[in-house]
Amino acid sequence: MPDTTGPTGPARRSSILVTGAAGNLGREVVARLRARGARVRGLVRDQGGPRPGAEWAVGDLTDPAAMRAALAGVDAVFLIWPLLDSAPAQDMVAELGAAAPRVVYLSSTAIDDRAVRQSDPIVQVHADMEALLREAGLRPVVLRSDTLASNARGWAPQVRAGDVVSGPEIARTAVVDERDVADAAAAALLGHHDRHEPYLLTGPEVLSRADQVALLGAALGRRLRFRAVTADLARSRMLADGRPERLVEALVAASLRRPESDRVTDHVERLTGRPAGTFARWAVDHAAEFG
Repeated sequence: MPDTTGPTGPARRSSILVTGAAGNLGREVVARLRARGARVRGLVRDQGGPRPGAEWAVGDLTDPAAMRAALAGVDAVFLIWPLLDSAPAQDMVAELGAAAPRVVYLSSTAIDDRAVRQSDPIVQVHADMEALLREAGLRPVVLRSDTLASNARGWAPQVRAGDVVSGPEIARTAVVDERDVADAAAAALLGHHDRHEPYLLTGPEVLSRADQVALLGAALGRRLRFRAVTADLARSRMLADGRPERLVEALVAASLRRPESDRVTDHVERLTGRPAGTFARWAVDHAAEFG
């Protein structure tokens, strides 16, 4: 729990803005901050019905007036940038600079700090955002996350329909439980971290998509298998599902260009005090979502 007492009585609780607060990760971050006694303001694009348990601000990261209002009285910000272009972030970064909160930015372990250009548009925008925040003098705490386990939720319709999950093959990575990322984010937001280098948040083992599907099958008591499809077929399927064309092209580029990584770190444990959980554990805990 954060210290809520001072030499003359109760101290003001930390007030934290969580962007992307309605998403898979944002919801987890909000829950953890509230459990640790912080005042939480969640930024969402629309109210979407009752959202108990926190203060909610409705607005868009690209709207300077909305950001100014959301940042009022805030000590720290958990920032998730949702667009495939960093240019619209200029005004948002200016508002952050004026408000001067501590910023914890969710980035990607796929960034290659030695490269002039990154492997694909998704990684490039993360590298651009890190640079924007640094150049604005915000000294962000950067959490570079590996592939989130929650991405597997996208397979649920296929799992319900049969025993084969098909999709583009993507480089093997140390898949990380989004709950661990949320714990790390809460620790970074509430603690005093002056680390200049990014934290690299990974799970404990490197997995392919076939590995993940098999582990999900084990949690369900089924023999699931993964079938790789071509980039062209993956593109046509995603477009048919209604995904925006620019996002589809970025996802296809990631499947084709992003290199494999065998990196496994202890940075989750450094921030949270406990080791990162396994994808197998995540699959057991979320098995009901695939039934």
